[in-house]
Amino acid sequence: MSRKGNCWDNFVAESFFKTLKVELMYDYDFKTIEQAKTTIFDCIEIGYNRKRSHYFLGYKTPYEVEQEFYQFKNAA
Repeated sequence: MSRKGNCWDNFVAESFFKTLKVELMYDYDFKTIEQAKTTIFDCIEIGYNRKRSHYFLGYKTPYEVEQEFYQFKNAA
C-alpha cells in the first residue's frame, strides 16, 4: 500500500468513478433523487457489469467472471 494521497492508492475505484461521471452524470439532468438512483443503478448493473470488459479481469465483464465462479463452485 502506498502513502495517503498517492494517486495509485485506489486506481480501480478512481477509474470507475471517472467513467461514471463522464459517461453518465454530465449527460443527464436529474429531476429527482429516485431518477438519479435508478439511472446510476442501471448504468452500473447493466452497462458497466454486463457489457464493459475489464483489463483486470482478463478482458471479461464482471458478470462473465461471476458466472464462471459459480459454475466452478457448483462443479466442485
